[in-house]
Amino acid sequence: MRVGIWGMGTYVPETVVTNHDLEKRMDTSDEWIRTRTGIRERRIASDDILTSHMSFNAAKEAIDNAGISPEELDMIIVATVTPDQDFPSVSSMLQYQLGAVNAAAMDIGAACAGYIYGLVTGKQFIENGTYKHVLVIGTERLSQTVNWEDRNTAVLFGDGSGATVLGPVAEDRGILSFELGADGSGGAHIRMNDYIFMNGREVFKFAVRQMGESCLNAVEKAGLTKEDVDFLIPHQANIRIMEAARQRLELPEEKMSKTVEYYGNTSSASVPLSLKYELDRGKIKEGDVVVLVGFGAGLVWGSMALVWGK
Repeated sequence: MRVGIWGMGTYVPETVVTNHDLEKRMDTSDEWIRTRTGIRERRIASDDILTSHMSFNAAKEAIDNAGISPEELDMIIVATVTPDQDFPSVSSMLQYQLGAVNAAAMDIGAACAGYIYGLVTGKQFIENGTYKHVLVIGTERLSQTVNWEDRNTAVLFGDGSGATVLGPVAEDRGILSFELGADGSGGAHIRMNDYIFMNGREVFKFAVRQMGESCLNAVEKAGLTKEDVDFLIPHQANIRIMEAARQRLELPEEKMSKTVEYYGNTSSASVPLSLKYELDRGKIKEGDVVVLVGFGAGLVWGSMALVWGK
């Protein structure tokens, strides 16, 4: 059985914080941020908007877009490293809030690769016939984990949520292949104690190498070549890292999503936010081969090749 995307939904907070806003509170500049990261602005959740709130709004849109009812969901998978609290899980809260009375629920923590990990997990349950509809959400409220006095990290992150309903699709559509990986020896390079800490130099070297390589591996596993790829949705961490992945696939600039300038790095929400953004703009069409790729704290990575459509 081939598994694909039935519907998508997204949510970002209303508050926009621009680079010029950050200039007023720390030693940085719009030019410094843009040239190094590609970020111009990011969305920041207010104190009363939690991860579960953002997830609920994205999930409602995805379910409506898929044309199913909450009762038809068999499982809810939430990828996040910024839950409302340690427990109950965000997925359990959503199960109740959505009225998905028949759904199992679990959270997974794979940082910026979490959405890919979630898609792969949901795919297995549908492929083996256990479930029919799985809701996968990548969602983060990273603003609560940022030290706003540290310009090296504070300028990078934003809040948001992206949701996907997975289900059975035609045999010439859906997920073709994937790759998941981890290298725990690099775990110290991105970590969170009280606040996010990142060794930017080491993370950059890892990401430039691993994102492009993982994309190529997913394409090869799908029995395709670089020439078959129609669109690339990379994790929106840094424009230079994204460009390195695009160049490995030899894609023209217009074939890669670049939402980092609007949302910053939203961790597990990054890929679904970008995928929905490009779908809404008509950049991805029925039958297109799309490659998704993410990397993050762990260090972990994940990539996927799929044919768009049901």
